[in-house]
Amino acid sequence: MQTQSVTPLDSYRKYWAECFGEAPFLPMNREEMDALGWDSCDIIIVTGDAYVDHPSFGMAIIGRLLESQGFRVGIIAQPDWQSKAAFEALGRPNLFFGVAAGNMDSMINRYTADRKLRSDDAYTPGGLGGSRPDRCSLVYAQRCREAWPEVPLLLGGIEASLRRIAHYDYWQDKVRRSILIDATADMLLFGNAERAVVEIAHRLSRGELIADITDVRGTAFIRRETPRGWSEVDSTRIDRPGRVESIVNPYINIREMDECERSRRNSPLGVSAQDEKEQQSKGIPVREKPVRSKTVVRLPSFEKVRNDTVLYAHASRVLHMETNPGNARALVQKQGDVDLWLNPPPIPLTTDEMDYVYAMPFARVPHPVYGNARIPAYEMIRFSVNIMRGCFGGCTFCSITEHEGRIIQNRSEESILGEIESIRDKVPGFTGVISDLGGPTANMYRLACKSRKIESACRRPSCVFPGICTNLDTDHSALTRLYRSARQLPGVKKVLIASGLRYDLAVEDEEYVKELVTHHVGGYLKIAPEHTEDTVLSKMMKPGIGSYDRFKKLFDKFSAEAGKKQYLIPYFIAAHPGTTDEDMVNLALWLKRNNFRADQVQAFYPSPMATATAMYHSGKSPLRRVGYKTDGVEVPKSAQQRKLHKAFLRYHDSTHWPLLREALRKMGRAELIGSGPNQLIPDEGSGATGQRTDRASGNKSVAAVQRRLAGKRSVLTQHTGLPPQNESRTQPRAIKGSRRRGRKKPTS
Repeated sequence: MQTQSVTPLDSYRKYWAECFGEAPFLPMNREEMDALGWDSCDIIIVTGDAYVDHPSFGMAIIGRLLESQGFRVGIIAQPDWQSKAAFEALGRPNLFFGVAAGNMDSMINRYTADRKLRSDDAYTPGGLGGSRPDRCSLVYAQRCREAWPEVPLLLGGIEASLRRIAHYDYWQDKVRRSILIDATADMLLFGNAERAVVEIAHRLSRGELIADITDVRGTAFIRRETPRGWSEVDSTRIDRPGRVESIVNPYINIREMDECERSRRNSPLGVSAQDEKEQQSKGIPVREKPVRSKTVVRLPSFEKVRNDTVLYAHASRVLHMETNPGNARALVQKQGDVDLWLNPPPIPLTTDEMDYVYAMPFARVPHPVYGNARIPAYEMIRFSVNIMRGCFGGCTFCSITEHEGRIIQNRSEESILGEIESIRDKVPGFTGVISDLGGPTANMYRLACKSRKIESACRRPSCVFPGICTNLDTDHSALTRLYRSARQLPGVKKVLIASGLRYDLAVEDEEYVKELVTHHVGGYLKIAPEHTEDTVLSKMMKPGIGSYDRFKKLFDKFSAEAGKKQYLIPYFIAAHPGTTDEDMVNLALWLKRNNFRADQVQAFYPSPMATATAMYHSGKSPLRRVGYKTDGVEVPKSAQQRKLHKAFLRYHDSTHWPLLREALRKMGRAELIGSGPNQLIPDEGSGATGQRTDRASGNKSVAAVQRRLAGKRSVLTQHTGLPPQNESRTQPRAIKGSRRRGRKKPTS
């Protein structure tokens, strides 16, 4: 385990400008600055979202945090990017510009999974699209440079966080350089960056140069060479394409280790016997194992991963192996004639620090400059509360782990209840209903590894796949107590849970499921099995459909005991890497057997840096050893096949029947065409008519419910910056890494 010395967020000596006090809203124009008595801003945050002073919006949470440190913070929200004029509106910042795309990746915000331009934007007044450019954090950074070229420039937010390294860009169908280089910024902050942004602000205020600040965790910057005192390790020696070196890992699968790897593990010098012999034969002395905290792992260069998909998958695998704050090493990647250097990820916030962050004096409403304009994202989350961050689920199509980390960061019950009371007392229109207590997931609050030692050494990408780790504490009692305390507060009539539920965890605590189903389901509960076939689920790192069946039995049982008619609304992904046409047939048959007729269907959306995106681009799975001769992954890429897979999810819609009939006949599955109970779609001459909705088991239309929830689901997933297929949610971050996939918040 590496030494983790951190300065608590509330222990810094405040900057001199604290004498100006708290602003009712962080200023967006000169008139507001004058009213506050400011002659200048110390820090200016540029964001692609409308400014809502609410802890679910990144610019607010980072701006208020910096304000609490004594700095004067201004906001430039959704500026006109056609010229530098809008970026000069607040004058020259004394310390730095902080640039973020907003709560959502701008490309996912602007385009559908079929690369079609969206007409709406939930983070814009009136919900209108077109208020931000493609890759807006890159464009904003360039305009800041034009306006004030000498001012330090920091990139952050989920868009920058997921593009911090050479990455596959779905919209251009190519590998792009780090956004840090394209934006010509000084530094990139990834992940939850409260620690980093506060430390950097104070160091800059003391006169340090941005180029000299190279030791802050969770930051990326440019270097010309590896500094003295550091040992460099070639990533292909750690995880060779075709062979995986064993690294300290209490969960290592010994069957996957070849003889050379076992030899290296047993060698006190950290090299295999074969390597040692080769070095000795050449007269090269065997060096001692380098100090881990002073070791940097060199990934294949941008040029190599751009031209070699196997090396791209290898680089993705190594990056994901170096995400645990307890043992992660620095990474370096050559990009052109410079090195991109990434420090290890940030140390998670303690509960006291989380409480400190969420205790800022948020107005909890949009800035007055918007008047009565409706901001859809705000409307969805104004009565919700974020109770935690992070996710140890590791779903491959989701980037929450890469962004927020897999170690859960929790608020105290007192802090959460205090925020509920603040909503009750301050937020206009509150009727007594809390719309959500959640986060990236609904039910990981206070769940953690039973052993800190094991947690700090673990390299498993998921704590719940292929099964729940025996070292994971699955006791939901703290969350159950929180639910009970929340609904007993005066003025609170109902507390709903809208975040995506990890039902495989929930079934480990039946008392929690009973509490949830009895008191906190508003008629419908959204969950995400994503698929039914194990071959596909293994590529997603999702539990088998048996976990869903087990949860459904408990859900139905406790709903009946409560005398309530309540329904599960499951979501599924079409065209995920690893999915065959036959897999989609089996999923469609499962849907029909269970009387589900989904109206809202999502095709896989390759978001930057996700493991499934590496599968999509390379045709290889980074979940296991990667090599030129290893088995590939089936990837539905063509528009026709993606359309077909979506059609199978909408098997009941007659507009898809001609396509499905043709496909089933080509597959040799013509027996599924007909009007029998075990057949999927009617034949041409049956006279049957399709419908876009249906009643499931004689109850209210699941499809209609999905349509009604579609807008909500879309908004909630947008808060992660991740594609809509990701059911996890996350609180947005501004300069620190604001879909997620996101996750992801207006909450939940």
